[in-house]
Amino acid sequence: MAIRTIITEEDAVLKKTSHPVTKFDHKLHVLLDDMAETLRDANGLGLAAVQVGILRRAVLVINEADEIIELVNPVIVEAYGQQDGLEGCLSVPGIYGDVKRPMHVKVRAQDRDGNFFEVEDEGITARCFCHEIEHLDGHLFKERATALYTVEELEKAEEEDGEEG
Repeated sequence: MAIRTIITEEDAVLKKTSHPVTKFDHKLHVLLDDMAETLRDANGLGLAAVQVGILRRAVLVINEADEIIELVNPVIVEAYGQQDGLEGCLSVPGIYGDVKRPMHVKVRAQDRDGNFFEVEDEGITARCFCHEIEHLDGHLFKERATALYTVEELEKAEEEDGEEG
Protein backbone atom coordinates (compact mmCIF):
# COMPACT_ATOMS: atom_id res chain seq x y z
CA MET A 1 0.00 0.00 0.00
CA ALA A 2 1.04 3.57 -0.62
CA ILE A 3 -0.13 7.05 0.20
CA ARG A 4 -1.10 8.82 -3.00
CA THR A 5 -1.10 12.55 -3.65
CA ILE A 6 -4.52 14.16 -3.29
CA ILE A 7 -5.26 16.47 -6.20
CA THR A 8 -6.59 19.94 -5.37
CA GLU A 9 -9.25 21.95 -7.15
CA GLU A 10 -6.80 23.75 -9.44
CA ASP A 11 -6.33 20.47 -11.34
CA ALA A 12 -8.76 20.16 -14.26
CA VAL A 13 -9.03 16.37 -13.79
CA LEU A 14 -11.46 17.00 -10.91
CA LYS A 15 -13.94 18.46 -13.43
CA LYS A 16 -13.93 15.32 -15.58
CA THR A 17 -16.42 12.46 -15.52
CA SER A 18 -14.97 9.19 -14.24
CA HIS A 19 -15.29 6.00 -16.28
CA PRO A 20 -17.03 2.84 -15.02
CA VAL A 21 -14.80 0.15 -13.58
CA THR A 22 -14.93 -2.90 -15.85
CA LYS A 23 -11.93 -4.90 -14.60
CA PHE A 24 -12.09 -6.16 -11.04
CA ASP A 25 -8.48 -7.19 -10.81
CA HIS A 26 -5.30 -6.76 -8.79
CA LYS A 27 -4.82 -3.23 -10.17
CA LEU A 28 -8.21 -2.18 -8.75
CA HIS A 29 -7.41 -3.83 -5.40
CA VAL A 30 -4.13 -1.89 -5.19
CA LEU A 31 -5.96 1.35 -6.01
CA LEU A 32 -8.58 0.74 -3.30
CA ASP A 33 -5.93 -0.23 -0.74
CA ASP A 34 -3.86 2.87 -1.58
CA MET A 35 -6.97 5.05 -1.37
CA ALA A 36 -7.74 3.63 2.09
CA GLU A 37 -4.24 4.39 3.31
CA THR A 38 -4.38 7.87 1.76
CA LEU A 39 -7.77 8.58 3.33
CA ARG A 40 -6.67 7.49 6.80
CA ASP A 41 -3.45 9.51 6.50
CA ALA A 42 -5.42 12.64 5.51
CA ASN A 43 -7.96 12.18 8.34
CA GLY A 44 -10.82 12.46 5.86
CA LEU A 45 -14.24 10.82 5.75
CA GLY A 46 -14.31 10.01 2.04
CA LEU A 47 -12.18 9.85 -1.06
CA ALA A 48 -12.95 9.37 -4.75
CA ALA A 49 -10.46 7.81 -7.18
CA VAL A 50 -10.46 11.00 -9.24
CA GLN A 51 -9.03 12.81 -6.20
CA VAL A 52 -5.86 10.73 -6.60
CA GLY A 53 -5.84 11.25 -10.37
CA ILE A 54 -7.60 8.05 -11.45
CA LEU A 55 -10.72 8.59 -13.57
CA ARG A 56 -12.56 5.47 -12.40
CA ARG A 57 -15.91 5.25 -10.59
CA ALA A 58 -14.63 4.17 -7.19
CA VAL A 59 -15.05 5.87 -3.83
CA LEU A 60 -14.38 5.17 -0.18
CA VAL A 61 -16.52 6.41 2.70
CA ILE A 62 -15.80 6.02 6.40
CA ASN A 63 -19.03 5.44 8.32
CA GLU A 64 -19.78 6.44 11.91
CA ALA A 65 -18.47 3.05 13.13
CA ASP A 66 -15.09 4.02 11.57
CA GLU A 67 -15.40 1.32 8.89
CA ILE A 68 -14.26 1.97 5.34
CA ILE A 69 -16.96 1.24 2.77
CA GLU A 70 -15.65 0.58 -0.74
CA LEU A 71 -18.09 1.57 -3.48
CA VAL A 72 -17.25 0.68 -7.07
CA ASN A 73 -19.58 2.05 -9.78
CA PRO A 74 -21.88 3.52 -7.09
CA VAL A 75 -25.36 4.83 -7.85
CA ILE A 76 -27.71 6.50 -5.39
CA VAL A 77 -30.97 4.55 -5.63
CA GLU A 78 -32.88 6.22 -2.81
CA ALA A 79 -32.58 9.48 -0.91
CA TYR A 80 -34.97 11.26 1.40
CA GLY A 81 -35.16 13.78 4.19
CA GLN A 82 -32.91 16.80 4.48
CA GLN A 83 -29.94 17.90 6.51
CA ASP A 84 -28.04 21.18 6.45
CA GLY A 85 -24.44 21.28 7.53
CA LEU A 86 -20.85 22.23 6.97
CA GLU A 87 -18.92 20.27 4.41
CA GLY A 88 -15.26 20.25 3.50
CA CYS A 89 -13.15 18.36 0.98
CA LEU A 90 -9.62 17.01 0.88
CA SER A 91 -9.31 18.53 -2.61
CA VAL A 92 -10.42 21.96 -1.37
CA PRO A 93 -8.26 22.43 1.73
CA GLY A 94 -9.14 25.17 4.18
CA ILE A 95 -12.60 25.91 2.76
CA TYR A 96 -15.94 24.77 4.17
CA GLY A 97 -19.47 25.36 2.97
CA ASP A 98 -23.09 25.13 4.06
CA VAL A 99 -24.59 22.32 1.97
CA LYS A 100 -28.05 20.75 1.96
CA ARG A 101 -28.03 16.97 1.55
CA PRO A 102 -30.52 14.14 2.00
CA MET A 103 -30.73 12.77 5.54
CA HIS A 104 -30.96 9.14 4.35
CA VAL A 105 -29.25 7.63 1.30
CA LYS A 106 -29.19 4.12 -0.20
CA VAL A 107 -26.40 3.26 -2.66
CA ARG A 108 -26.13 0.32 -5.05
CA ALA A 109 -22.52 -0.50 -5.93
CA GLN A 110 -20.07 -3.27 -6.58
CA ASP A 111 -17.37 -4.50 -4.24
CA ARG A 112 -13.72 -4.93 -5.21
CA ASP A 113 -14.54 -8.29 -6.78
CA GLY A 114 -17.49 -7.05 -8.86
CA ASN A 115 -20.30 -8.36 -6.63
CA PHE A 116 -23.32 -6.06 -6.40
CA PHE A 117 -24.58 -4.89 -3.01
CA GLU A 118 -26.59 -2.11 -1.42
CA VAL A 119 -25.69 -0.01 1.59
CA GLU A 120 -27.72 2.69 3.27
CA ASP A 121 -27.09 5.13 6.06
CA GLU A 122 -28.07 8.54 7.34
CA GLY A 123 -26.50 11.68 8.74
CA ILE A 124 -22.83 12.27 8.05
CA THR A 125 -22.39 8.96 6.20
CA ALA A 126 -25.30 9.79 3.85
CA ARG A 127 -23.70 13.21 3.31
CA CYS A 128 -20.39 11.51 2.43
CA PHE A 129 -22.06 9.11 -0.03
CA CYS A 130 -23.50 12.10 -1.92
CA HIS A 131 -20.32 14.16 -1.75
CA GLU A 132 -18.02 11.40 -3.01
CA ILE A 133 -20.35 10.17 -5.76
CA GLU A 134 -20.63 13.75 -7.07
CA HIS A 135 -16.84 13.77 -7.51
CA LEU A 136 -17.27 10.98 -10.06
CA ASP A 137 -19.23 13.35 -12.29
CA GLY A 138 -16.75 16.21 -11.97
CA HIS A 139 -18.49 18.20 -9.25
CA LEU A 140 -17.17 19.80 -6.06
CA PHE A 141 -19.22 20.61 -2.95
CA LYS A 142 -18.59 24.32 -3.54
CA GLU A 143 -21.09 24.20 -6.42
CA ARG A 144 -23.86 23.24 -3.96
CA ALA A 145 -22.80 25.45 -1.07
CA THR A 146 -25.05 28.34 -0.06
CA ALA A 147 -22.09 29.99 1.72
CA LEU A 148 -18.35 29.34 1.90
CA TYR A 149 -16.03 29.90 4.87
CA THR A 150 -12.33 29.79 5.56
CA VAL A 151 -11.00 28.03 8.65
CA GLU A 152 -10.26 31.45 10.15
CA GLU A 153 -13.85 32.61 9.63
CA LEU A 154 -15.20 29.46 11.31
CA GLU A 155 -12.80 29.86 14.25
CA LYS A 156 -13.82 33.52 14.66
CA ALA A 157 -17.52 32.56 14.59
CA GLU A 158 -16.90 29.89 17.26
CA GLU A 159 -15.10 32.43 19.47
CA GLU A 160 -17.99 34.89 19.10
CA ASP A 161 -20.54 32.17 19.93
CA GLY A 162 -18.51 31.27 23.03
CA GLU A 163 -18.49 34.91 24.21
CA GLU A 164 -22.27 35.20 23.80
CA GLY A 165 -23.02 31.97 25.66
